[in-house]
Amino acid sequence: MSKILATEIRIGNILEFDKKIWKVVKSHHVHVGGRGGAYMQVEMKGIESGTKKNERIRTDEKVEKVYLDSVEMQFLFADNSNYTFMNTSDYEQITIDKDVILEASDFLPPNTVVQITFYDSKPIGITLPPSLILEVVETEPNVKNATSTGSFKQAKLENGISILVPQFIENNQKIKVNTDTREYMERV
Repeated sequence: MSKILATEIRIGNILEFDKKIWKVVKSHHVHVGGRGGAYMQVEMKGIESGTKKNERIRTDEKVEKVYLDSVEMQFLFADNSNYTFMNTSDYEQITIDKDVILEASDFLPPNTVVQITFYDSKPIGITLPPSLILEVVETEPNVKNATSTGSFKQAKLENGISILVPQFIENNQKIKVNTDTREYMERV
């Protein structure tokens, strides 16, 4: 851990605050004109409890930034509420609760390699690859003479989510999808 100025707080930082570990969800620098000092308005989510907390931190205050371990792991399978991953270096398997995975579960086909973040040997988050190649399983028929700059249509992917794709995309085609924005990138 190390101390950082409040002005250095960024979204995604892990902080120790009031003897608990928090993930920064929002961070906004507020400068009050005239009297009164500037401060950081920080919204945090508790790593262990999941509760949210809003704090005003003076810009000259220092807070404890926590550094975490990140391990490359391969997704193997999921059951009702647990996801099983294998460490790609020592082949050790771990099971992670669905509450840690959250929305990332939409982009976890078997054998996907991800980064799992640990704090005190406890998994607290997952980072997906920037993009994945997925198959279109259901979309409207192709429109003749459609170009990539034309309009978009709904397409259901093999993982069950729906996204907008260009008109020329057809069923059973593979496309590259941005895992952060959930948007179509290109045909593969």
